[in-house]
Amino acid sequence: MQDHAPPATAPRPPASPRHIPPPTRLRRAPTVGQMARRRFLVAWTKRLLPLLALGLLGAVAFWPEIEGTEERARVAFRRTMQPRAEALRVVNPRYQGIDELNRPFTLTARVGQQEGADEILNLDAPKGDIVMGDGAWIYVQARTGRYDKPAGRLDLAGDVTIYHDNGTMLLTERATVMLDQGSASGDAPVAAQGGFGTLTSEGFELTDRGAVVVFTGQAHAVLEGGR
Repeated sequence: MQDHAPPATAPRPPASPRHIPPPTRLRRAPTVGQMARRRFLVAWTKRLLPLLALGLLGAVAFWPEIEGTEERARVAFRRTMQPRAEALRVVNPRYQGIDELNRPFTLTARVGQQEGADEILNLDAPKGDIVMGDGAWIYVQARTGRYDKPAGRLDLAGDVTIYHDNGTMLLTERATVMLDQGSASGDAPVAAQGGFGTLTSEGFELTDRGAVVVFTGQAHAVLEGGR
């Protein structure tokens, strides 16, 4: 009997060494100047950071006082530069009063504007009603008007219409109505019509609260009904 020895294994080839890639960036040692600059920046940064922190805390603490000071200064500046009252604009104003004989009158407008402290109002589309002592009344209207409250004077301009409840109507471009006295007058051409007929003249004067109307300047009348 023969003993069979196991076959001998073939020797393995030696492993190849692992390939190591070269470094992507070469590091260089800092120079003496670079080290000095870095130490200088680090030292100053340590000093500036506490100062910046203190400044920020101070700004937060005193900011309300700074805002209050600016607001007070702004208000004072406005009061100094604008001492006059601003224009007061009122939509659909209504003014009521009585004349020297305690007879009521009412004045309305589409818009009223008062400029400054004076009681003088510029009116858009003014209308006025004046009640007479016998119960009669006079109605006036125009495109624009100027109402002087202390003087009781109403200056009208543009399509001025004065109507008396007896049927008499006056048309002109300018007229002045004294509300306290119940009178009116104008120096612009006027056209009147009523139960008497028609009349044109260069001006008019209405007195005694509408009881008397005087036509001034050259006048031309066309009477009706033989009156």
